[in-house]
Amino acid sequence: MTRAEDGAALIWCPFPDRDSARAVAGQMLDHGHIACANIIAAIESVFLWQGERETGTETGVLFKTTAARLTIAVEQLGKLHPYDTPAIIGWHCDAAHPATGAWLAAALGGGAQAKD
Repeated sequence: MTRAEDGAALIWCPFPDRDSARAVAGQMLDHGHIACANIIAAIESVFLWQGERETGTETGVLFKTTAARLTIAVEQLGKLHPYDTPAIIGWHCDAAHPATGAWLAAALGGGAQAKD
């Protein structure tokens, strides 16, 4: 297994719909911030917003990137996201299969630079 310091990271983020999730995922791929986006079918969200309990249907996305690109990927996702206050949570992976780490490094070049 590959350790967190060796490079894998994930970002979780809900979107208002599948179309916006696809559009942002495409831009993140095109700019080299991620290697993959898993777009998940409609999810039900129950949350607090401005002091009130709300519910809604959203589309969840799990983005796969490298530890070196995590900060810039989160920053760019915030700029591209259609919500004014998007819920973007990123973390370094505790472990990853060696093939996954190698794929991420090959797909993203292993560094923090990306095409902007």
